Amino acid sequence: MAPRAADNATPYIGGVWIHRKVTSQRKQESMATDNRTKSPATRNAASLGRGSAQVPRRDRRRWPAASKVWSTIRGGANGTGPRPDETGRTLIRANGIVKTYRSGEMSVPALRGVSLEIQAGEFVAIVGPSGTGKSTLMNCLSGIDTVDSGTVIVDGLDIHALSDRRRTEHRARRMGFVFQGFNLIPVLNAVENVELPLLAASVRPAEARERAHAMLARVGLTDRARHRPGQLSGGQRQRVAIARALVGGPAVIWADEPTGNLDSSTAAAVVELFAELNEGGQTIVIVTHDDTVATCANRTIELIDGRVATVPVTWGDWRQS
Repeated sequence: MAPRAADNATPYIGGVWIHRKVTSQRKQESMATDNRTKSPATRNAASLGRGSAQVPRRDRRRWPAASKVWSTIRGGANGTGPRPDETGRTLIRANGIVKTYRSGEMSVPALRGVSLEIQAGEFVAIVGPSGTGKSTLMNCLSGIDTVDSGTVIVDGLDIHALSDRRRTEHRARRMGFVFQGFNLIPVLNAVENVELPLLAASVRPAEARERAHAMLARVGLTDRARHRPGQLSGGQRQRVAIARALVGGPAVIWADEPTGNLDSSTAAAVVELFAELNEGGQTIVIVTHDDTVATCANRTIELIDGRVATVPVTWGDWRQS
């Protein structure tokens, strides 16, 4: 169940509430700080759009080497992204998760004592019939939703023992989210949508823009950076959403029915992108009812009536198969 929006002006992006004006606010704050610390000559050069006064634009490369950019992105907004040496350790451990939705005197059990483990570097698909609790499980594992009982340890933290603010900060810093409906802000172009999580994490606007461009290149959308969501196809919009989920260097990406609004060929391209990212060590958890998508994952966890129906194999078992 998706969380309720705080108001019409605050869309829910990547696990945190982000105001529509965050981009302009961050830029204004950065400009004010820079103007207080820079010399008059430097301020004049910057106001003319010529970058650093010490290094003329014609002598600077527009972007760093691709490997350097990707290394920075994988380091995360705060240098906390996944690393190759993390692969194989337990990243997520859930024990006895119970979740029941209540409305008046009516109660609907969604999760009934779910226990599981997900290792760093896995590509896991959570599958099962509609209404069986797949999205609820993802929301409880990521901390978007609360649990009635049970524990969820993510990256060594019991996330449901944290305050709401700390849990939100942990999501923003260590997790990326991809949704069926894309959840892009229609008035912002692709690069502005991708840079939002970095701006919310207080990354300097210039660095955020650079990393957003690099991530769009990573998902094959360099030539669509200035296009708004309404000018993009469904597959392109989902790639922008994936770039936004990746740009902060998350430990895990949660994807809830990411191919649900796509045709078969576009869906296959998106799943192939997820598989490529996983080959690079990215932990990915996908919720899907599509068997074709599930077969691309390294492991599946099947839910039936709020319970795990299939005991997951161990890391070594699926990695060696």
